[in-house]
This record gives sequence, structure tokens and C-alpha cells, in this order.
Amino acid sequence: MIKAPKPDQENELDIKPPLFRFETSTHRHKEVIFIYFDSDSEINAKVKKLAGVKWSQTKKAWYVSDNQTYREKFSLPPKPIGKEVLAHIFAENQPALQLFIETLQLKAYSESTIKTYRNEFAQLLYLLKNVQVNTLDSAKLRSYFLYCTNTLKLSENTLHSRINAVKFYFEQVLHRETLFFEIPRPKKPSQLPQVISAKDIKKLFEVTLNLKHNLMLKLCYGMGLRVSEIINIKIADIDSENMQVFIERAKGKKDRYANLPESILQQLREYYKANKPKKYLFEGQYGNQYSIRSVQKVFKDAMQKARINKAVGIHGLRHSFATHLLDNGTDIKFIQELLGHNDIKTTLRYIHVTRQSLKNVKSPLDKL
Repeated sequence: MIKAPKPDQENELDIKPPLFRFETSTHRHKEVIFIYFDSDSEINAKVKKLAGVKWSQTKKAWYVSDNQTYREKFSLPPKPIGKEVLAHIFAENQPALQLFIETLQLKAYSESTIKTYRNEFAQLLYLLKNVQVNTLDSAKLRSYFLYCTNTLKLSENTLHSRINAVKFYFEQVLHRETLFFEIPRPKKPSQLPQVISAKDIKKLFEVTLNLKHNLMLKLCYGMGLRVSEIINIKIADIDSENMQVFIERAKGKKDRYANLPESILQQLREYYKANKPKKYLFEGQYGNQYSIRSVQKVFKDAMQKARINKAVGIHGLRHSFATHLLDNGTDIKFIQELLGHNDIKTTLRYIHVTRQSLKNVKSPLDKL
């Protein structure tokens, strides 16, 4: 190892390769960076002044928390996140990942679920490095999820996804059904659906001049569709005689019919004549199926043009559809069918959002 020069007393120590060697690892159930250098009392004194630095007796080295700040300071590459971790999984756990994906495919999970589960399971494999995942017991898994909660500060929804993915591996792939019996789940936050007012939705349509984009947004709102359902509509799914659209294999692989708004029929015919789609109602530039991201961008651009400053995605059109139906007196059971909810409890969330019913409640002050 190259001997590090003694730094100027007045300057901060420049801790970078090749004079220093670093090792990312897991120590005391935390991701850390070990700092190695040739013995030098002055350099050692400087390293000791790093914020949060600790000494490992077993490794005979100083270490700090593995975070973005120290990675930049040490000229290390940023930590991989999301699907990027797939390229950093050790060979010892590659067979487990492959078997995990194949089991999801054989059980006919949707592509979206497979992608989510794969990425969440990969986070655990990345952290394990060369430790085989099938050697973990319930105590180690519990420790891992505590690390996800206390150190990574994952949201409740992300933590649920990660638990589901890891649980699937141990229960559905390895058939260890009792492993998660004593591991509690975080309580999910009670979040109300984000709704856009009817006035703003009208403004949204007015600023969207492109015929295709305008029709997309109107169908999302007018039929209460998910963005994945919009791009999957085929020409053959539209029954203009009965004013219905067949929604095939939606969330949960459930088929249903959605009502086609009468006000959209003429625009739909104009769009068909102008674009002549072959298979899907909305097709890309080269005749392929329109992408979810493209539809999301159409919505985002329309929100900006309409100057609607609200943190809501395109799914807000579906929430608005349900809430506005409820405001207009539509029975909750009909709304459940139109949205394709299996459980009425999911639909009942909109009762807490609707403003019309709340406006009818008189304050006891008015009766004094």
C-alpha cells in the first residue's frame, strides 16, 4: 500500500484513492465504508475527526456510514438504487434471483408486479453480497426490515412492497411458510385520494389541443380508467352501439365493462378517421402500443398549461371520476362496479373525499 503523505496541518485531509483504500460492507447490521491507510499518527488523528467515524476492532479499521456525502468525499461511485442493483448482485445469489423471477412468471403475475417484486428482492440480495439468501432465518430477516425502517427510512408503502417480495421468495419459492409469522408489518397511512375539481378538469381539456391527447384525458376521466387500461383499449373493445368499452384483464386480471360517455362519441369518430389506428385505440408513432410514460407526460404537460398547481398524477382523473359521481348522487355499488373494485371498502374511501355531502352538514352553531 502506498504511504499517504502527511497533510498540511491547516488544510483538511484529502481522503481519496489511491493513497487510501475503501471497502463497502455491512457492519453491526448497517451499511458502512471502511477506511484503510498505512499507519500514520497525524493521518489517524485527522480521520478520527470525521463526523460519525468509529473504530472496528475486528476489522482493525475506521469506518463511517455508507451515504452519498461520504461517497462523494471519497470519490466513490454513488450507491445503486432501483433496478441498478441487479448489476451488483454477487454470483452466490444470482440463482436465487432467477428462480424468484421464474416462479413469479409461472404464477402468471403481471409484468408490473414482477418488476416491482424483482427490484425489491434485489435490494436484499445486494446488501447480502456473497451471503446466500436462503441461509437467512426469521431473526436476520427481522433485523433487515428494522434496518429498512430505521436506517433507510423507507415509507410504509415501500416497506410493504419489500416485505411482500421477500415473503414471496421464502414462502412461494422455498416453501417456508412459518418464517414470517413473528415479523410485524408497518401500519399503512390512511391517505385520501387526490381529487381535481370539475372546473379544473374542464380547464385541463381546454388547453389540450392535440386531438389524441385530448381524447386520452377525457376517457381517463370520463370512464374512470387507470392509465394502464387506457393504453390497452383495442379498437375491437369499443361497442358504440351499446355505448360500452370492454376493459380486458385489468388490475387483478379482472374483466369489466366501462360506460362510454355520449359526449365523446363524435370526437372518437373524428380521431379514428384522422389517425386510423390498427389494433390499439392509442398507438405510437410507428404503430406500436402507446406507453404509460407518454400518457403521464401528456397529463403533466396539460396540468402545467392549465396552471393547476396540485401534486397529483394522472390517476387523479380516476379518483375525480368516482368522487364527482358520488357528488351527483350515484350509488356507491354502481361506482364500485365501474371502477372494478373487488372490495367495497376501497370504493368507500371516496365518501371521505366528497365535498357535496359535507356541505349539507349544518354546524350546531347555526341552530343556536
